[in-house]
Formats: sequence, C-alpha cells, structure tokens
Amino acid sequence: MDWFELQQRVAKGENFHTEFKAGPIRPDDLAAELTAFANTDGGLLIFGITDDRRIAGVEDADALMQQVDQVAYQNCEPPLTIIQETVQTEQGTIVLVHIPKGDLRPYRTRRGDYYIRTTSGRRRASRQELLRLFQAVESLFYEETLVLQASTEDLDFQAFRRFRQQMSADTQADDRQLLLNWRLLRKYEGSYHPTVAALLLFGREPQRFLPYAYISAARLPGADAAAEPSDAKRIEGTLFDMLEDAVRFLRLHLPVPHHIRSFEPEALPELPEVALRETMVNALVHRDYTVSAPVRLFVFEDRVEVRNPGRLPNTVTLDMVKSGLAHVLRNPLIYASFYRAGLVTDTGNGVRRVFQLVKKAVGVEPNIYEEGNELAISLPRRSTNP
Repeated sequence: MDWFELQQRVAKGENFHTEFKAGPIRPDDLAAELTAFANTDGGLLIFGITDDRRIAGVEDADALMQQVDQVAYQNCEPPLTIIQETVQTEQGTIVLVHIPKGDLRPYRTRRGDYYIRTTSGRRRASRQELLRLFQAVESLFYEETLVLQASTEDLDFQAFRRFRQQMSADTQADDRQLLLNWRLLRKYEGSYHPTVAALLLFGREPQRFLPYAYISAARLPGADAAAEPSDAKRIEGTLFDMLEDAVRFLRLHLPVPHHIRSFEPEALPELPEVALRETMVNALVHRDYTVSAPVRLFVFEDRVEVRNPGRLPNTVTLDMVKSGLAHVLRNPLIYASFYRAGLVTDTGNGVRRVFQLVKKAVGVEPNIYEEGNELAISLPRRSTNP
C-alpha cells in the first residue's frame, strides 16, 4: 500500500474492515483484534493512527512487527497467518497488518475467547454466532476442525484396525488413506493432523486435547441433584469406550430382579438396556462439542437423567425429536462411524424408540426438555409407579 492509498483508507475511518491503533501493544487485546478479523471477513489493523484519524507513526516498527507476529502465533488458536508492511510518512512509520479471513475458523484467543468483528469494533461471539462460524468454514462442522497440537501419533491405529476389520471397510486402502477418505485426518502445512472427530473416535488420550469431552456419572440418593452422591465416576476415553463404561455404570446402579418361571430365573431389568444404550449413544453422538462441558449422567431413586451439552440445532423442536421427524446431524462423521459399528440405525427414530420402550417397561413416558445450555432426557424408573 502506498501513501496515497493509506490516506484514502484513513479518511474513511474505522469500519467493519479497518481498525486504528496508536498505543503500545497489549497481547491479549491484540489477539482479540486479530481473531475478530479472522473470524469475520478479514481486515486491516493500522498501527500509528489515532482514533481521530491523526497520523502519529510508531517508534520502532521492526520491534512492533515482531510483537504482532508473536501474538498471532502464540496468543491465537489456531495460529494466525498475517501479512505486514510499512508505509513511510513525514510523521513517522505506519505499520499495516493484513488479517485474511481465516481458513481454520473459528479462531480464539489463548484465554479461550471467540471474537467477531462489528461495525463499531469487536465483541465476543454469542453461542449462535459461534455455531454459525463453525458451520461456515469449508468443513462445515466443528468435528472436522483440525487439532493442530495433535499428530497421527496421537491416534490408536491398533484400535482403528480392529474397527475397520469388523466393518470390512476399504481393505485396499491403508490406515492413513482411509482416515483421509473418512475426513478424520487432513494435511496442513506439510503435516497430517487428526480432526476433533478422529481423536474422539480413535485417539489414544482424547481428553488430553478435548478435556471437556467426558461423562460425569453419579448415583444420587433421593430425587434431588443437590444430594451428595453415593458413587461418582469420571468416564473418559474414546466415545466407544465411554459408551460401554456408561452402560456398565447403569447396570451397576439399576437393580435387575429375577423371577422364577419354568424352574429358570428370568431377568427383568427395571429399564430396557436398549433404551439406556440408545440414550447414551444420542448423548455422545449428538452433543455440541463446542460447549466446554461434559455429558452428565445421574441415577436417582425415581429416574435416570442424561444431560447433554448444547441445545437443539436450529429449526429442530422437541416435538420433532419425540416424533422422529427430525434427523439433523450435528456431528455427521462421528455419526457415520457409529453407524458403521451398528450403534445407530440412520432412521432418526432413536428417541422415539426410547420413549416407546420405557413406557412399555414402566408405564410412564420419558421427558425430554431444554434447560440452560443443556438438552436433558429423564427416564422414569419403575419405582415411580403406584
């Protein structure tokens, strides 16, 4: 950019694509500015211009540019690629920082905050805006976001081979190619990195990179969530591991009485295991992984309650879910792997089936509702019936 172009840009003032900076760099504030531009439509950050459009220049352009590079790399997640240049004026050197619209949106600061650009500056993205950001990127879904801190060494290839052998999937392709085909692995700047979905499905230690992706399970006496749990467990591992451990937790805390018929004991579980397993599958497959919170599993005296991070996707209502009319996939890659494993049917009737099975078993229909930033389903136990 030459002096004439700079004058024209300054004359237009600050706007959606332009921000002026005159003071010293504060790393957290600069990271917020950079991520806001990258998350929105890109833009230009001009150092050496006051808010009233006066050209002041900067004292040490080289040092400032080094600081900006460091903040873009160290204080932004994923690291941002920016382009810097200088323009010489009579009042001093002007530093221009070009921030492109990011290919790996959404970006956040090291403190975990997501910002977007507005006509008057920047602000934190709302949950709805954040979800739209995740769906606006090339991959469309958050589960396809690359985890740049992880590599292929963080994937359990033995577990993946067992999975593909059970599925008889693409036997001609090697493991890495199949992961690429399934969009669980992508190449970025010369290196292969797993996606969020890959780590959740086949990671060695998924919670190392996604610490909120676990199940908080508790057995609570009575019917009040404020009660001290008699048993509590943090269930971690891959989604497949978590599913099996959650089902084991439920088996442990739900009695299975036996009745003698024809000299043989017949097990009569309080709640059908098919319904319990389906409920946990729905929680793991359809939860909102942009929300930094675990799935919560509670066993009360009168009910089993599963609380799933994230509300229903846009256009989907509770009535649609209960009737089986909604089949909107928030995490299609995770869903596809569960489908290959035979854990989902791809009909969208999972919740409806749970309602029918539970009502047949205990005579009372489950309840599904939204509360705060969670979708909850409550399965009544037989003890609630007269």
